[in-house]
Amino acid sequence: MKDFRKLMVWQKSHNIALMTYRVTGSYPKSELYGLTSQMRRASASIPTNIAEGCGRHSDAELARFCSIAAGSASELEYQIILSHDLGYITPDIYQEMTMKINEIKRMLNVFIRKLKANS
Repeated sequence: MKDFRKLMVWQKSHNIALMTYRVTGSYPKSELYGLTSQMRRASASIPTNIAEGCGRHSDAELARFCSIAAGSASELEYQIILSHDLGYITPDIYQEMTMKINEIKRMLNVFIRKLKANS
């Protein structure tokens, strides 16, 4: 069992989840049960799956949960694009969030490869 809080990828994914909650707080009320809810769920799913995988008893299981987290990261990446194209976020916020989510995706891919090599 690993301490997920010590993983840099978990820390960065937790931070993007916090940022997503803050950013979506200013979305139109008509998006509350649409894009706002989807983005919040996708962003929280990334660190949640990393944490759950760390609670499992093998590197193979952790890799599987990190793979799910990577899928959620790609989902959030699209939702960030959609938010930008709908005019819900500024170009600066779009660029910052896109940079952060791409970094998380790269980190997850490297971590998954290492975990699979160990199992």
